[in-house]
Amino acid sequence: MKKDLVHHRVGDSLELYLLIKSVTKGITQAGKPYLTLIFQDKTGNIEAKLWDCKKEDEEQYIASAIVKVTGEVMNYRGRNQLKIFAIRLTSESDNVHVEDFLETAPLSQEEMMEIITQYVFKMENPKIQRITRYLLNKHHKAFLQYPAATKNHHEYVSGLAYHVVSMLKLAHAIADLYPSLDTDLLYAGVILHDLGKVTELSGAVAASYTTEGILLGHISIVMSEIAEAAKDLGIDGEEVTILQHLVLSHHGKAEWGSPKPPLIKEAEILHYIDNIDAKMNMLDRALETVDEGEFTERVFALDNRSFYKPNF
Repeated sequence: MKKDLVHHRVGDSLELYLLIKSVTKGITQAGKPYLTLIFQDKTGNIEAKLWDCKKEDEEQYIASAIVKVTGEVMNYRGRNQLKIFAIRLTSESDNVHVEDFLETAPLSQEEMMEIITQYVFKMENPKIQRITRYLLNKHHKAFLQYPAATKNHHEYVSGLAYHVVSMLKLAHAIADLYPSLDTDLLYAGVILHDLGKVTELSGAVAASYTTEGILLGHISIVMSEIAEAAKDLGIDGEEVTILQHLVLSHHGKAEWGSPKPPLIKEAEILHYIDNIDAKMNMLDRALETVDEGEFTERVFALDNRSFYKPNF
C-alpha cells in the first residue's frame, strides 16, 4: 500500500502522482535555469527542485498540472525536500483527477455556513449585522471555497471559511471570560477580516496572488468593500469606521502588514484570535508529519523553529 505524501520520512523513496501547487523559476550561480516546484496531495506538500530545466519543462510543469514523480525525500536546511529522479505529465490512461489531490477543510461547506450564520444572527446591532450579511452573501460561493492563504496556514480548499469558524469559536469562549467585549464587533471582525482573500487570491486550486491582490492586498480590498456595502445599504455612523478599523488592524503591527495597530479592545482581541488560530494550524500540520520523539522540519512562519513531539 502506497503511503501518502505526509507519511514519507527523510530517506524514503517514493513514486507518486502529485499535483503541482506552485512553480517558481530560478537561475543557478552557473547561469543554468531551474524550477522550484511545490507538490501536493490531500495530506500535505513538499518542495522540489528541477535542475537544468528546458523550455518545454517550463511550459508543461505549471501550477495545477498533475505529474508522476519518482524521487527520494531528503532534508535540506531543516526542511524536507524531494530529490527528483524522474518526472512526467500524466495522461488519461493514468486515470487521476485534480480533486484526488486537493486537501479540504475537515467540515463541509454546509456545516461551516450554518455555524457562521448562527453567529451573524447573534448580532444585535442592525448596522453591523446588515453589513456583515451583505458581504457574506455577495461573496458566498468564493468564501466557502477559497483557502485562507497560499502557504503557512489553512492553505487548502475551504480553508478561509474553516479559519473563520475556528476563530468564531475562540471569540465566543473569550467573550464568556470577558463580558465587557462587544461580541457584535468581535464576530463581525472575525467574519470580515480576511474576506478580501477572495479577490486577493486566484481561486481554490493552486491559489496564487492576483494583480489586484499584489497591488492592493486583502486588507485594503475589504476596507473598500465595507464602505461600498454601507453606501449601498444606506448605513452611516461610527459602526462603519470601527468595522474598517478591525480589518485594518488585525495583523497587529506595521511590520506584520497592519496599516494601523489595534486601537479598540475588540481589535486587540481579534488580532490575538487570528494569530492563535493561524499558528495552531501551522503547528498541527507540522507535527502531523513526524513521529513521537522527533522534531518537525523548520517552520518558517514560526521564527524558523523546529518543534518537538513528546514521546508519551
